[in-house]
Amino acid sequence: MGVAWKRVSRGPLAVPGVSYDSAPMRRVSLLLSAAFVLAATAFAQPPDPPTHPDDRHELADRYRETAGRILGAALTDVDGWAKLEHLALRIGHRLSGSAGLERAIQWAADTMREEELDRVHLQEVMVPHWVRGRARATLLAPLEDDLPILALGGSVATPPEGITAPVVVARSFEELAAMPREAVEGRIVVWAVPWMGYGGTGAYRRMGASRAARQGAVASLTRSATGRSLTTPHTGNMRYEEGVPKIPTAALTVEDAERLRRLDDLGESIEIRLELEAETLPDALSHNVMAEITGSELPDEVVVMGGHYDSWDVGHGVHDDGAACIAAWHGLTILRRLGLRPRRTLRVVLWTNEENGLRGGEAYREFVGDGIRNHVAAIEMDGGNELPVGFGIGLPWVGDGPDADAAYEEALAILRPIGSLFSAIDADAMTRGGGGADIRPLMADGVPGIGFRTVGEHYFDWHHTASDTLDKVDPDHFRRAVGMLAVLGFVLADMPDRLPHGG
Repeated sequence: MGVAWKRVSRGPLAVPGVSYDSAPMRRVSLLLSAAFVLAATAFAQPPDPPTHPDDRHELADRYRETAGRILGAALTDVDGWAKLEHLALRIGHRLSGSAGLERAIQWAADTMREEELDRVHLQEVMVPHWVRGRARATLLAPLEDDLPILALGGSVATPPEGITAPVVVARSFEELAAMPREAVEGRIVVWAVPWMGYGGTGAYRRMGASRAARQGAVASLTRSATGRSLTTPHTGNMRYEEGVPKIPTAALTVEDAERLRRLDDLGESIEIRLELEAETLPDALSHNVMAEITGSELPDEVVVMGGHYDSWDVGHGVHDDGAACIAAWHGLTILRRLGLRPRRTLRVVLWTNEENGLRGGEAYREFVGDGIRNHVAAIEMDGGNELPVGFGIGLPWVGDGPDADAAYEEALAILRPIGSLFSAIDADAMTRGGGGADIRPLMADGVPGIGFRTVGEHYFDWHHTASDTLDKVDPDHFRRAVGMLAVLGFVLADMPDRLPHGG
């Protein structure tokens, strides 16, 4: 494996504000929390009356005791957190094509086999192999200053001597398009756009380089896709438009994008030198990691859950998305330790290459093949591991309108009672709208997609940055995620009914 792995039994680790000497008190707190959850889930009646005539609260009653056992085990567990520590601190970030990702993959498969999970399998996937290299940007005028940057994934390099050019500041695609070509040609475009949510501002990260190159720009610098920043640049994938010259591109901090916008408003002439060493190598061999608990009665019917195992090549890649991978995997491990085997197969997949290619999710869809109808549900966690609040469901094939409303109500009538099993930890929300990038190919062919939901207060503060590190994960939030994924996966794989399917 190349990396030593050892389970620990000395209690929860790296709890903010708690030294190792106080671990016994933390253990007592965890035990009390688990006892409360067990009692609440095993004996309390559902807290709210039925909200729809199709609500099936007998489903919650059927699984209340089992859910209490699972949540109790998850909230007092230490091995899952030890796995996350190992991934973050001994392996680190895991960009597609890197040795770090392949070490993580082999370690996961070896450990899953040690835990005696069923059908541990590595599915081969050819993935992009982009290497960041060194990156530097220097403001030369109206004053000299270093600008913290991160090259965007897939960017080409500058010439070895870099690019030194005047800057044109654009506040939108429309503003740049309205400029005459001679005002942009030979310049570096700085996209000093406002925060419009991840989708809105992220569009400039993805398409900014080609939009600038259309008008003759020699490089593109984009405001990081985040609403808050402490001079932290955010990387992420970009794509070049066919038939448009490829120019180097990187992300600026929010602070520097705003500074350059204000200098432009004041009429100052701005000049920057940009140096990037990025390169794209031939595709590399990677793998999806799969393991399961094979169903006792309907082994060909599958509930799949997981997250993407690759990350960007900065930070530890824990909120995006290592914690999710370990939580789903360890949820399966806890079910195995408790001797719980559902009627259907419950499978965990650690998908590769979500960040810069989505090839892991596509390869898994090919693996499923014509058996897509037997995929009962797909659960993905890819929004960070902050405080959980529940799950959301997506049924993209139903479209909009009254028929869609009816399909969602049918699905939520099944999910709401399962959600009530999490009421003791205030995570019982079951809502419309959910899914994930890696399960999107399954959802497109009719599989109900379920996304893990959190409070989402700080995810985009850390997303795709060097600050996505283990200290940002609360161990209690992580343990809740382990328990919730295990409970939802188990119930969906065991219950008599199935969610609406579009296949």
